[in-house]
Amino acid sequence: MLWHFRDRSGAEVDLVLEHPDGRIVGIEVKAGSTVGPGDFNGLAFLRQRLGPKFHGGFVLYTGTDALPFGPQMSALPVSARAPTRGGRGDDRTRTGE
Repeated sequence: MLWHFRDRSGAEVDLVLEHPDGRIVGIEVKAGSTVGPGDFNGLAFLRQRLGPKFHGGFVLYTGTDALPFGPQMSALPVSARAPTRGGRGDDRTRTGE
């Protein structure tokens, strides 16, 4: 399942993915090319609230490096997407292949 999380105090996470077995991953999407600890505030809140159900938190940003930010938290460049079908990994639009 796919959710958005916001609590009454203002803590929020852009995307919350729940696996059928109950594991949860949070994703924040940032337009900036840098990322810092404050970008993980909503994810840290969600991790604390969910306990062992929390599987990981990720901030997607426009920078170039994958960066660890403590237990179960990482920043990933948007460019680190999965390769396209066929393994080319390029940005060509697929048409009728």
